[in-house]
Amino acid sequence: MVAAWQESGIGGRVERWDDPAVDWSAYDAVVVRSVWDYIFRREEFLTWARGVESVTRLLNPYAVLESNTDKTYLRDLGVPTVPTHWTSEGLPDWPEYVVKPAVSGGARDTTRTADRAEAMALAAALEAAGRTPMVQPYLDMVEAEGETSLLYFNGRLSHTVRRSPMLAHGAGPEDDARAQLRTPAPDQVELAEKVLTAVPHVLLYARIDLVRLSSGAPAVIEVELTEPYLFLSHEPSAPANFARALRELL
Repeated sequence: MVAAWQESGIGGRVERWDDPAVDWSAYDAVVVRSVWDYIFRREEFLTWARGVESVTRLLNPYAVLESNTDKTYLRDLGVPTVPTHWTSEGLPDWPEYVVKPAVSGGARDTTRTADRAEAMALAAALEAAGRTPMVQPYLDMVEAEGETSLLYFNGRLSHTVRRSPMLAHGAGPEDDARAQLRTPAPDQVELAEKVLTAVPHVLLYARIDLVRLSSGAPAVIEVELTEPYLFLSHEPSAPANFARALRELL
């Protein structure tokens, strides 16, 4: 990414977000990237983001990071999403369940189970720890269809990949790196762009993750606006697309 910036005339360097020695005001912009440890200290991360935005341009903006780092944003999207139950009580009768906290990443603290009682207990344990549980049905069809991730830079579709489901039996962390380029279907593009249109902020980057429900209709499983893996090495034009988007916003 930084090499692509340099080729387009943008100077840049990698900094740790929690390094107290960094003078963020010395930069024309700060681009949030792989801050994958924020899930352990979200409030600290948001305090940092608010401070950075007070002295320079933050991409994506603080308001986006604040809402997007808690997956309860799914309740307010206003588009089809994967069915989600937000408490440990009254779970629907689904063949299999996926239980995870609303603040999480990389399938951490996420469990797939066919045992309804276990799903309830896992959700209750999250509540007891002061965390909001998300309980969703496991969608068998993702094992054949995969998850579709559409990557947008400054509102333009750059590339799309098919990702292997992380909770499929036998899946490992390396499966994410084996994603393949995919041509999105028109209904997937329509849904992704409806989501983006509803965001009242300029987005340097966005990854919209979709699956198909049993009806065949696409649904949002996640809207990644904070720290998504962008699969830049999968599409030759992607780094340049990203650099062009950044130049437009500087």
